[in-house]
Amino acid sequence: MNREETPREGQVWEGWLTGNSALLEEINASVRFDHRLAQQDLDGSVAHARMLAGSGVISSAESELIVSGLERIRGEIEAGEFTFDPALEDVHMNVEARLRELIGPVAGRLHTARSRNDQVAVDARLWVRDAIGRLDALLGRVIDVIAERAEVHHADVMPGFTHLQCAQPVTIGHHLLAYGEMFLRDRDRLRCARLRLDESPLGAAALAGTGYPIDPYDTARRLGFGGVTRNSLDAVSDRDFVLDYLSAGATLAVHISRLGEEMVIWSTPQFGFIALPEDLCAGSSIMPQKRNPDLPELMRAKSGRIFGDLMALLTVMKGLPLAYSRDMQEDKEALFDAADNLEVGVRAAEAMLRGITFRPEKTRADAALGNTVATDVADWLVAGQGLPFREAHSVVAGLVKWLGVQGRELKDSSPAELGDFDARLRPMPPEVLTVENAVARRTSPGGTSPELVRKAAVELRGRNAESN
Repeated sequence: MNREETPREGQVWEGWLTGNSALLEEINASVRFDHRLAQQDLDGSVAHARMLAGSGVISSAESELIVSGLERIRGEIEAGEFTFDPALEDVHMNVEARLRELIGPVAGRLHTARSRNDQVAVDARLWVRDAIGRLDALLGRVIDVIAERAEVHHADVMPGFTHLQCAQPVTIGHHLLAYGEMFLRDRDRLRCARLRLDESPLGAAALAGTGYPIDPYDTARRLGFGGVTRNSLDAVSDRDFVLDYLSAGATLAVHISRLGEEMVIWSTPQFGFIALPEDLCAGSSIMPQKRNPDLPELMRAKSGRIFGDLMALLTVMKGLPLAYSRDMQEDKEALFDAADNLEVGVRAAEAMLRGITFRPEKTRADAALGNTVATDVADWLVAGQGLPFREAHSVVAGLVKWLGVQGRELKDSSPAELGDFDARLRPMPPEVLTVENAVARRTSPGGTSPELVRKAAVELRGRNAESN
């Protein structure tokens, strides 16, 4: 047997299988990405070592030696002094190999009553839990910015659109608060995902549990879990908690993308609703006048990657028999990629919402374009002249067409002039034709009345605080 065929010292299956081929090592090794689980792996190992001692499986002295070694490794990793070796496959074996170098054979006691299957499951749950906490905190900041800006612009009128066509006037604050509701629901989805992952799988071992007298409730408590998993097969084969996070993240990415799209549109000269902050824009290599909205464009584009990460893991998991299969190693890169892009997307949303400057004079002028008070005229015919709404709708539709033939809109007309089309319009109060009246009269719950918007901004801030 040549040297390449000799098992490396300390290989996890030393004595059973001969050496790995280079191809197997290349495709099998995950440490290039799962090293990001190092802190969680150390936390899980410390909890496991202390539980083993408390259960009498190993001695207290052995446990303390193991824990001291693990904490020394933690310090090396935090200082950037730890070298992750791809030949050792994954983060777990890298930590175990270094622990053996530091404390000798007693390091082997750590893996008693534990498999890499339940080890990676608890590491991943801890990592996702931390990721949820980070993302949730970032979302809380975004919602506060939305509430703040909505309160400032609670009475500033802008066009409301359906089909991206002029529909009815709303206020800038009302429009912003729609995103506040979306992001608050995103926080709720993350909390639900956090609740469902709140069980420790440690103790499931490879798939069937263990014969050692362990106390999985002890490790769960030490790691901050509310309970333990109830089935050892499910414990090691479940990645629902990753899918929950990615699914919530995909919905969040939709909301970030929609906000980014509107910022791109609103910043064009044709719309001119906002001015973008210069420090968040990029220039052109050839056109010196350009201020390109790169940040909101990337807010929009990142959603595609996050959707792809969710689909990748759904596809990996869809046909796996119980319990663990190596396919599940493919969850990490999708998870890490989605988490990174979600966090930068939310940070970008906060920066844009803080940095943009609204142009209320432009939004107010555009709010009157496209006969946006037509519904208000129809409503006045119902209330002031007693017409059924369908008849009033038909009258105003004809009115708008009549004005269009003359190259005019409702904003260019007076009630007396409209009376030439239909005499029932002549006594209509002139304010019915103003966008300010249109927003002020919409006082139904959730409506765009400035006073309601101001109150809704305050309430959003309070509901957001309750979510912390």
